[in-house]
Amino acid sequence: MKIVYPAVFSKKEDGSGYRAFFPDLEGCEAEGLELEDAADHAREAATDWILVEMDEGNDLPELSHEEDLTLEEGSIVKYLTMTIQLVPGYD
Repeated sequence: MKIVYPAVFSKKEDGSGYRAFFPDLEGCEAEGLELEDAADHAREAATDWILVEMDEGNDLPELSHEEDLTLEEGSIVKYLTMTIQLVPGYD
């Protein structure tokens, strides 16, 4: 199963890379030295977040749309796709 959520990326204040967070996934954050590293780490963090919620029987949050998000100057929104295996061996 493929699930898509927006991630918001911004440069870290100290200039040491990027931080990412998911407005829809409470507390789901990641960092990386390069933007693509941060995206990869964010995808992993979101996958783990989603799996925990599913294991606990919780409904997943609705998807926000970029135009509904309040962004800090310089932030970038990327829609990331997470692949969740419901049955081992199948996507």
